[in-house]
Amino acid sequence: MLRNKLKKYKLILASGSPRRQQFFKDLDLDFEIRLKEIEEVYPPELEAAEITNYLAELKANAFEGELQTNEILITSDTIVWHNNKALGKPKDEQDAFEILKSLSNTTHEVITSVCFKTNEKTALLHEITKVTFNELSDESIRYYLENYKPYDKAGAYGIQEWIGFIGVSKIEGSYANVMGMPTDKVYEYLSKLA
Repeated sequence: MLRNKLKKYKLILASGSPRRQQFFKDLDLDFEIRLKEIEEVYPPELEAAEITNYLAELKANAFEGELQTNEILITSDTIVWHNNKALGKPKDEQDAFEILKSLSNTTHEVITSVCFKTNEKTALLHEITKVTFNELSDESIRYYLENYKPYDKAGAYGIQEWIGFIGVSKIEGSYANVMGMPTDKVYEYLSKLA
């Protein structure tokens, strides 16, 4: 449906995330993947969505001057925001264990920002989803880490994996957002361009 409306544009997804790439396939969009190595560092005074907005735009700005007139570049960034702190991807197994332990029996926010960049303009949107975990035993955390190795995921977990099935008791907001992309908002934004 939207694919036909966007025929005059070329969508470029600047993400190595298999989940984000799958979302674009599932939305029936034609897109190309272009990747650049970006050092994801942000000013320490930023909080919550300010962080993901900054990083999504930073990733898009790496392509400055390279876009053709009909190209729409899409970048994004996701963090877990918990106890006024951003939880990114874990450094190692011990870090992942401590992150999951801190999320046990609490509610945290998953924040994703998406940046749309063309030659003419840059637009940002973000989504916040609240996720509540049951109490996670040390045994279940270790089992998850050994079997699923979620070291490429913000907050050290994938909601679509085993830990999401046994550990998540409540979600307020977009489920897809917790997986790294507020698909409904992305689709809505692109629809307005068509």
